[in-house]
Amino acid sequence: MIQTIKKAWGIPELRKKIVFTALILLIFRIGNAIPVPYVDTGLLGTYINQLSTTVLSLYNVMSGGAFAQATIFALGVQPYINSSIIIQLLTIAIPSLGRMAQEGGEEGKKKIQSITRYATVAIAIIQGVGYFFLMKNYGILTSTSVWAALVIIVSFIAGSSFVMWMGEQITEFGIGNGISIILFAGILSRVPTMVSQMVGGMRAGSLKWWMVLLVIVGILLLIVLITWVNGAERRIPVQYAKRQVGRKMYGGQSSTLPMKVNMSGVLPIIFAQSIAMIPSTIAAFCKQPKEGTFWYGFLNAIDTKSVLYMIFYFLMIIAFSYFYATIQFNPVEISNNLKKNGGFIPGFRPGNPTAAFIQKVLNKVTLFGAVYLGIVAILPLIIGKIVNVAALSIGGTSVIIVVGVALETVQALESQMLMRQYKGFLE
Repeated sequence: MIQTIKKAWGIPELRKKIVFTALILLIFRIGNAIPVPYVDTGLLGTYINQLSTTVLSLYNVMSGGAFAQATIFALGVQPYINSSIIIQLLTIAIPSLGRMAQEGGEEGKKKIQSITRYATVAIAIIQGVGYFFLMKNYGILTSTSVWAALVIIVSFIAGSSFVMWMGEQITEFGIGNGISIILFAGILSRVPTMVSQMVGGMRAGSLKWWMVLLVIVGILLLIVLITWVNGAERRIPVQYAKRQVGRKMYGGQSSTLPMKVNMSGVLPIIFAQSIAMIPSTIAAFCKQPKEGTFWYGFLNAIDTKSVLYMIFYFLMIIAFSYFYATIQFNPVEISNNLKKNGGFIPGFRPGNPTAAFIQKVLNKVTLFGAVYLGIVAILPLIIGKIVNVAALSIGGTSVIIVVGVALETVQALESQMLMRQYKGFLE
């Protein structure tokens, strides 16, 4: 990765894109350090840290710690991610949106992007209002007047919209994949805090040296596993029949139909974790039951350190992996496209037999990818239970996002370098 960045820095055009991306990330980090008015940030940080097993903790990690400090970028890219997922699902449920996305060309993509922006603002309004009332109910605000409410909520909405705009600027004028890079920068910014907490724990005696070593080894193993699986794919051989058009003969070549092992990315983990944390999130805002009662035992059974939670979490990841694979990969449509272009899979007739074979391969590949995501998500939970560190409950999500975005960024830079350094056949 470092060598790729060095080579890209030597190309003036790419150097400008890297500098532009760095400036946008600098603005993002500055915004993450500016709290909104009328909020007791010390009290809020203590309160959020107590909710390490809830959805609020997941939001805090995704925002790079800004959520626990109520900064102007506290909502981060979460509204945009949520709106993108919702619009993606609606393109399947609503035929007109589906046709706009698939058949509308560049104009259709712009309309879908515009709808996603409006949905982002709507979700930011809902989350901003909810965040305000959360702080108001727990006495975290220094003022509860109408003016204070308006300033806080508008600041959250404007900050989220500005983060979305910065992501789009990186995609257009920077090195690309803007929203993912902002998410990457936010998560990576928490690494010094995690290291300082470990050092403090070792000095206080709450963490042993072998516990820290276990955490480091676990993270390194996750990085190796994610790097290996991220580029893995199943390639189905495809043969194209020869056909004559006028005086020219087309076809006759061989190709492959690639299927990525992890085609769903980190979305199944995020969705499964959000749903699995709902009971503990609700319990955190309710009165704590007495020891020995049914509800006390139930809350302990669904705690993020319990075996029942890990099993449920693992099964949810597998279910969402299959769900997203079904959305992104349609065997019938692919079979029809191959048939129209004169392509076929050796040993299978075009049409339904080809679609059935592709579906069979898809199920196997998705199962392997789902198990891989489950291991990535469960391993930090197991390590966190051994070393008694609750913050590792969302470590798998963070690691897979950071490593995945880093690999995608390197591939994007290599593609742009290849395009600019190619000399052509005439030289």
